[in-house]
Amino acid sequence: MIIWIASYPKSGNTWVRSIISSYFFSETGDFDFSLLKKISLYPGPKYFENPIKKPGEVSLFWEISQKNIIKKQKQTYLKTHNALVALNNKNFTSEKLTLGAIYIVRDPRNVLSSLKNHYDFKDYNEAFDFMTNKKKYIWDVRKKDDFSGFQFLGSWPDHYKSWVNNSKFKILLLKYEDLEKDCYSTSHKLIKFILFLNGHNNLVDEKKLFKCIETTKFDILKKKEKDFGFDESIKINNINKSFFFLGPENQWQTKLPKEILSKVEKEFQKDLEYFNY
Repeated sequence: MIIWIASYPKSGNTWVRSIISSYFFSETGDFDFSLLKKISLYPGPKYFENPIKKPGEVSLFWEISQKNIIKKQKQTYLKTHNALVALNNKNFTSEKLTLGAIYIVRDPRNVLSSLKNHYDFKDYNEAFDFMTNKKKYIWDVRKKDDFSGFQFLGSWPDHYKSWVNNSKFKILLLKYEDLEKDCYSTSHKLIKFILFLNGHNNLVDEKKLFKCIETTKFDILKKKEKDFGFDESIKINNINKSFFFLGPENQWQTKLPKEILSKVEKEFQKDLEYFNY
């Protein structure tokens, strides 16, 4: 069965995967980038026999590919940015394939500035258009003739609602800001949820969890990327973009111009209230 680590892009998915992988896939809790390979991105080329030639066509193979994943490994963790939707009358996943999911949400005002940097948008309006596009999707642009990595996002509100409002399997909602404010309590809740999904009543190994938290701090991850590179960073105009860019310093209060801030807060007013942002 699959445990999904799901989020809208630039919302803290990698941080959460780092904590999970260092806790469950290392003996001591010490994090290393290689551990992230235990929680790979879905969908992607490795899960399909042939290249996917058209955007959205991958949905036709969601079910069979996930069944094949489970056949090889009864339980697995997968990262995704895909919304929990149906395309071509095919559901992204089902309760027969999924054990549960962790969904990470982040203040959209900070997502906006992070997207602008990550995709090298010319201005904040371009990032805003990205977040409000109900038909938005992403894929690995380096593979021009293969849409195996196609992930349908939709708009930012539609994305989180698709996961959070799901009732077919258990969901743990994590706020990025809670990880920043109290990483230990939030991570403890995360590990307890996974143990619960697995039918274990094991106590959380506090010493190991502390080590996970210490070795996945933003400045440490940023230094690791600088020293050793990071497979998930992207190139724009043949220039490597830092994946770990601002982290805790990405604060909309000091980053966003008043005009775009007003635009974002008006568009996402109900969502900001819902999450108490």
